[in-house]
Amino acid sequence: MVNISKSFNNVEANKNITFCVNYGEIYALLGENGAGKSTLVNILSGVYRPDSGEIYVHGEKKRFGDPRDSINSGIGMIYQHFKLIENMTATENIILGQKLGHIINKKKLRKTIIDISEKYGFKVDPDKYIFDMSVGEKQNVEILKVLYRSADILILDEPTAVLTPQETEKLFKILLKMKEQGCAVILITHKLQEVMDISDRITILRNGEVVDTVQTSETNQKDLTAMMIGKSIDLSIERHPILEKEVILEIKNLCLVDRDGVKRLDNISFQVRSGEIFGIAGIAGSGQKELCESIQGLERRKKGQILFKGEDIARLTTREIFERGLRISFIPEDRLGMGLVPTMDIVDNVIMKDYYLQKGIFLDRQPARIRSEYIVKILNILTPGINYPVNRLSGGNIQKVLLGRELDSNPDFLITAYPTRGLDIGSSRRIYNELNRQKMKGIGILYVGEDLNVLLNLCDRIMVLSQGKVMGIVDASRMTNEKLGFMMLGGKE
Repeated sequence: MVNISKSFNNVEANKNITFCVNYGEIYALLGENGAGKSTLVNILSGVYRPDSGEIYVHGEKKRFGDPRDSINSGIGMIYQHFKLIENMTATENIILGQKLGHIINKKKLRKTIIDISEKYGFKVDPDKYIFDMSVGEKQNVEILKVLYRSADILILDEPTAVLTPQETEKLFKILLKMKEQGCAVILITHKLQEVMDISDRITILRNGEVVDTVQTSETNQKDLTAMMIGKSIDLSIERHPILEKEVILEIKNLCLVDRDGVKRLDNISFQVRSGEIFGIAGIAGSGQKELCESIQGLERRKKGQILFKGEDIARLTTREIFERGLRISFIPEDRLGMGLVPTMDIVDNVIMKDYYLQKGIFLDRQPARIRSEYIVKILNILTPGINYPVNRLSGGNIQKVLLGRELDSNPDFLITAYPTRGLDIGSSRRIYNELNRQKMKGIGILYVGEDLNVLLNLCDRIMVLSQGKVMGIVDASRMTNEKLGFMMLGGKE
């Protein structure tokens, strides 16, 4: 990619970016939220067209009008959020959108998929349905989709975000095998240790420009962070002692069965103390979402007790909990689907929290404007202004708007589901520091996370869920990544 530039509404996302990826190389793109990584790879995958600059693939100059042009040039994009149809098999997902004619030779097709799997070290059952697969298996299907289309340049966006350490290790073996076969792999991630472990070269972006391109063997995490942010920061996560011992939340024998009759929560029991960060670990779909929504009053099909400050709130709605003066704030996993109204600006999203408490027919927006300005300042949200629609912000800045609004309501208890997902290292540190600040104020915190290193260093105790069951509640200071990963896959403490 040579001198690539792209602007949106007078905002320069990419400014004359030049980089090249070699055959048989794992190449990492690093940068804070809003640095221009996503825009750059979306240009490479045909989603956006650059305002200026040139793209060369295998030595030939290319002009991509849409994603199909990029795919036909041998480029495959594997997104963080899988693009799979759950009630189809692996084979059906792999061939979806392909022109195969009216008659499909299923035996030949199956053999082709198995041959590709064996070539790169995959273990995929072509006839297995997606809804029966683990997260790691689903990711393998996503990679097979692009390999089946003869892609030899692969772009992976946060590929380990929801994987256990064991699944991450398997993925890295596959990527190294692809590297041996001559493929070029472009890796976008915020996990610096993974970049150091797997990549050959790294390009660092800041404010839409290339800061530097370095050999992985000649750098370290501290230097990479300084280049990303523009200054050195402390990478350690501090765990403060618990100052209070009072139990603020107690769950007793909580069960939940969904509309399809599947048991999502199976006899869950635990306690959280004031001033404690209580972690929840588990592979995706282990019951984390249902647990958070049950406590918040969003999920009603449940049995058991949810005692908050000694009061059973299991049968109350979210508003009923709020009106009783029980302050529980919730940062959901789906930040735009559940947490915020995408087309509204920051001010209106702040008002949404308690607008119905205002008297009269007209809303007084001035208090919300003041609170919005404070949230933008304290969390360093990159936005043209507080009246800018949140869906036009980067994913990390959207998450900071949501976190800021929930903390602004002065909660007694905070439920956070993947609060740093998609955030760069600098923004993540601000979130961890803010959670510790809330902890020192005596607020109980339920922290659902995917980065095991963060869970082990930030949380006081960790409950591990697997298929809706508790595998154990452990002291975070005495655990390892490997033991947590073993429990997440169904092993008992």
